[in-house]
Amino acid sequence: MEFVTLLGIYLCSVLAAIALLSLCSSRKEGFLARSASSAIQVLSFVIPTWLQRATQQALHRLFHTRSCLFVGLHIALQAAVYGEYTWEVFVYCWELQFPLLLLLLPYLLLAGNVGCFILCSRANPGIITKSNHASLVKVYAYDGVLFQKGIVCPTCKLEKPARSKHCSLCSACVHRFDHHCVWVNNCVGAFNAKYFLLYLLTLTATAAAMATITAAFLVQVVLLSSMMEGRYIDDEGREHPVDLLFLIQHLFMTFPRIVFMLGFVTLLTLILGAYSCFTLCLALTNQTSNEWCKSRRCGSSLQLTALPPGRQAVYKNIYSKGVWMNLKEIFMPAIALERKKK
Repeated sequence: MEFVTLLGIYLCSVLAAIALLSLCSSRKEGFLARSASSAIQVLSFVIPTWLQRATQQALHRLFHTRSCLFVGLHIALQAAVYGEYTWEVFVYCWELQFPLLLLLLPYLLLAGNVGCFILCSRANPGIITKSNHASLVKVYAYDGVLFQKGIVCPTCKLEKPARSKHCSLCSACVHRFDHHCVWVNNCVGAFNAKYFLLYLLTLTATAAAMATITAAFLVQVVLLSSMMEGRYIDDEGREHPVDLLFLIQHLFMTFPRIVFMLGFVTLLTLILGAYSCFTLCLALTNQTSNEWCKSRRCGSSLQLTALPPGRQAVYKNIYSKGVWMNLKEIFMPAIALERKKK
């Protein structure tokens, strides 16, 4: 039993340390990164070597190789949530005469989300090859700070076009590289960024719609039962009016799976909503996640402009062409526009 407890503590600690390291990967020798590294070093003295190796291999396979594990987890979570919604929430809401279109909204959003998911995971993100290298290198200018002319990828043996990056998981350089998404098991680049953005927005809308309908059902139950007007007796025999905490406890005891699902999709809505806003802001300013992280390391800008001595350099995004043109570039990549002109 003690070994199982120790194993659980170790795995949780390692995963927490890995999470901290991934969050701090854009900062060199950051405080959290140093703390995570120190925690792993301390644990290495009390954990068997074979368990350390097994953990390292498992984490390497999860986060440093292409794997369908997160895709399977994604599908399993969606199946569990929609199963609970269908078998309980939908049936109860139908009995309470909720509008049919409102109840069907999560399924309609699911259809769009699955379509975007398939397109994003199956589409070519913009892998740079010898045949398309000459055309892709002309699409974007080098800013001289984040992207330097003449840099050759040591793996692909090709000069890196501006805004490209080599993905170690896909073993290829990707045009207008954003990031490698484990949930779609593919890179997000110039040619599938639109699908990823739509996938993210529809997934957020799906979680929000399901949370809203579930919350509306629970509120309706409370109103119909006149529960807020009642009173309860505590363990010491004292009578109290029904408060919010008692109400939540009662609902959890009555509809445990529904309340748990509501908490899950609400948390998911908040997380996905924040990430969707961040991704949309990047799209509106014509930046990628890779460029945003690099720009934070640089200090303040995408281009060092020539200034008189004694003045600080100004950071400037040379790729932004205005909100409308930036969005147009997401849905109609620059290379596609060049082909149309020929």
